[in-house]
Amino acid sequence: MSNRESAVKNIIEVLEDMNPPRPTFVSREPFDLDKLAITQFPALLVTAGNETREDQAMGGYRRGIIEVNIRGFVRSDGRKGFVQSVDEKRNNLIERIEEALNTNRNRELATARAATTHVVSVEVIDRTPPLGEFLMIAEVHYSFTKGAV
Repeated sequence: MSNRESAVKNIIEVLEDMNPPRPTFVSREPFDLDKLAITQFPALLVTAGNETREDQAMGGYRRGIIEVNIRGFVRSDGRKGFVQSVDEKRNNLIERIEEALNTNRNRELATARAATTHVVSVEVIDRTPPLGEFLMIAEVHYSFTKGAV
């Protein structure tokens, strides 16, 4: 299995197993947000993004940086009283995802000599309430031997 695939699969496993607020629906395939039930929120779409590679040193070692896109969706039920707003739900989910990714940053890549994960950006995407959305980019840095996938 390629390092790209291993990194994405590991991140999905971590996100499906994180402490509350835990995403109810995690997918690698795009989905129609309007067709999700209220009980399927929060929802995440996780995809492999761009990757850069470069020679690290003489001796056949290379370095790769994979961008993993984590698009999150939250929903507020709109009731008055002790209910979190869309912004609070979005912020809590962003924080929990980053904490979950930081618990084991090496992503367990089989063909990599070393790996580490960093959340490099979070973009809040404007949506009409009761929906909230964000795009988080996590970079997985790893070293590998030339010829290894």
